[in-house]
Amino acid sequence: MSAHTQTVEKGQNTTLLCQESYVCSGTDEAIFECDECRSLQCQRCEEELHQPERLRNHERTRIRPGHVPYCDSCKGANGNIMHASMTGSRQIAAVRCQVCKINLCVECQKRTHAGGNRRKHPVTVYHAGKAQEQEEEEGMDEDTKRRKMTEKVVSFLLVDETEEIQVRNEEDFIKKLDCSPDQHLKVVSIFGNTGDGKSHTLNHTFFYGREVFKTSPAQESCTVGVWAAYDPVRKVVVIDTEGLLGATVNLSQRTRLLLKVLAISDLVIYRTRADRLHNDLFKFLGDASEAYLKHFTKELKATTARCGLDVPLSTLGPGVIIFHETVYTKLLGSDHPSEVPEKLIQDRFRKLSCFPEAFSSIHYKGTRTYNPPTDFSGLRRAVEQQLENNTTRSPRQPGVIYKALKALSDRFSGEIPDDQMAHSSFFPDEYFTCSSVCLSCGCGCKKSMNHAKEGVPHESKSRCRYSHQYDNRVYTCKACYERGMEVSVVPKTSASTDSPWLGLAKYAWSGYVIECPNCGVVYRSRQYWFGNQDPVNTVVRTEIEHVWPGTDGFLKDNNNAAQRLLDGMNFMAQSVSELSLGPTKAVTSWLTDQIAPAYWRPNSQILSCKKCNTPFKDNDTKHHCRACGEGFCDGCSSKTRPVPERGWGPAPVRVCDNCYDNRGIQLDVAELPSDEEGGTLIARKVGEAVQNTLGAVVTAMDIPLGEFCSVLMGFFFCLKMFLFSKNKTCY
Repeated sequence: MSAHTQTVEKGQNTTLLCQESYVCSGTDEAIFECDECRSLQCQRCEEELHQPERLRNHERTRIRPGHVPYCDSCKGANGNIMHASMTGSRQIAAVRCQVCKINLCVECQKRTHAGGNRRKHPVTVYHAGKAQEQEEEEGMDEDTKRRKMTEKVVSFLLVDETEEIQVRNEEDFIKKLDCSPDQHLKVVSIFGNTGDGKSHTLNHTFFYGREVFKTSPAQESCTVGVWAAYDPVRKVVVIDTEGLLGATVNLSQRTRLLLKVLAISDLVIYRTRADRLHNDLFKFLGDASEAYLKHFTKELKATTARCGLDVPLSTLGPGVIIFHETVYTKLLGSDHPSEVPEKLIQDRFRKLSCFPEAFSSIHYKGTRTYNPPTDFSGLRRAVEQQLENNTTRSPRQPGVIYKALKALSDRFSGEIPDDQMAHSSFFPDEYFTCSSVCLSCGCGCKKSMNHAKEGVPHESKSRCRYSHQYDNRVYTCKACYERGMEVSVVPKTSASTDSPWLGLAKYAWSGYVIECPNCGVVYRSRQYWFGNQDPVNTVVRTEIEHVWPGTDGFLKDNNNAAQRLLDGMNFMAQSVSELSLGPTKAVTSWLTDQIAPAYWRPNSQILSCKKCNTPFKDNDTKHHCRACGEGFCDGCSSKTRPVPERGWGPAPVRVCDNCYDNRGIQLDVAELPSDEEGGTLIARKVGEAVQNTLGAVVTAMDIPLGEFCSVLMGFFFCLKMFLFSKNKTCY
């Protein structure tokens, strides 16, 4: 901050230089004045000098433009008053000696720097007008000084009627208050009905009648929104609010705005000019207390943690002064001198069942105006007394006040639904809670407004109901639940271990799959020929969850299985030319195993020819001998003969060379086909009729994709239904 002063003589240096010369050798501009060090100090010297713990608590003042220090010679080396100034008051310096590096008043300059010394000791002349002004202030009484301090105070719009903060940032807030950023302040706000003279009350209580806050005799309210001003005498931020019961639009938003102001206040003045205290006053304070505890206490704690504030925001509400002005009626408690008014107010709160637990204190201050003007002296003394009490509410820097207001405005903002609806409370929950409503059951979210910006999910007080439109069921693995874990599972077209080709084939054949990350595949919808059980209450548990606007649906993989299949077929179409017959043979191999007789060796276990031991390559065809069920290459299983003992009837079928040579040997009774093998044999016979269907995938891709998928799905369904009807007679 600049510390330049005006000079009387042309060419003289007017910069206040450091008097310590501890680090800077006396060349740097002075930034601070330390009363206990009795010197002006630059930034570097101030930091070095006050590093020792015994010097850290020195009272230091930042030098403002036009600053004039006190005379150093008057106090003497030991702080004793010298020469003619025996009044005990410190003299304002008139000049500064650049050689001696001390400040001198007019008398000391004449005594030590007159005559020849004046030429050898160049001086900086301080602003004579400023020194004269400070000398004049020395002769003023205390009330005149305070009145003079408030002459330049102006108010500014802090929050408009739409709850938008009109201050750009923390620095702008401090600039408009015209106070030091290090100054510790308290906040005083006023509430009351429109037309009760709230602005007039603040002007006379804090600013000696000056119209800092606008007043008007018109019918329209002259205060719209929230206005603020800084009282330099009491070191408080004074806030004027819009009156209740006014004919305004957006009434709900303006009522909510009052509670934000109340939350950052240390003292609230409730102004009423009713001859008798109405129930609305007690109801307003009671509802404000309840809303403060329910919605604002937690947010103030979160703001302290989120902003890293050095001064914690008090979660206990402000103190309240009920300022009651009457004309024709007696003041509260006048009929019962033995009872204090505060006791009568507490009894009134209890009768209305709305005791304001959030407020740190409630006081009553009344005045009866027989003849105008109103006497505000009693209110002024009560306010000053409450401001001196730091037991529950401590002063804090203006930046902390702004951060708290900004945090509350960001959290509790936005439109309020049903603005014209009559509420039984001044501050209903709808003013502060999330407006989202469940699409399935219509219940509202109980979280605070704008909680979604912090990633906090919606939550309701009541349970939801199932809606077929949204299918809002959530599956959890039953086995994991019994082990103390809650793992959500979703029906899918294929398991995570299946390739896209094989997964789609399994889906067409065995239906959707439910897979748990811990337990693996726990369910397939068409796993068995018949008698498949519903997964609910067998392998999964179901819960009904709320459907909030903007959220995705439930059980997505099951709902759009057909689309998943189409997407999978797109993948197949794009990769078939690259993968050649590999995926086709994998699907064919899997499908063969699904319908193979029980005595056949699975394709996955056949790695080489049973007879010649030649390893099978990716494109080699594996042949099963209908007699022994082992796998052979094409050369070792080229012969055919009837195998009636295995249920193949009189028609010749493929057999291996060994079984062809041993065709006269009959099977043992233990090797005869069982009923189950007979059923799977029927499936195999039907499957052989369409053995080459999946081998023609490349050709099928020339058909429109949707038509091909429909044919493929229909084929699998008809095949399985046919096998089911044939196999049903075997049980």
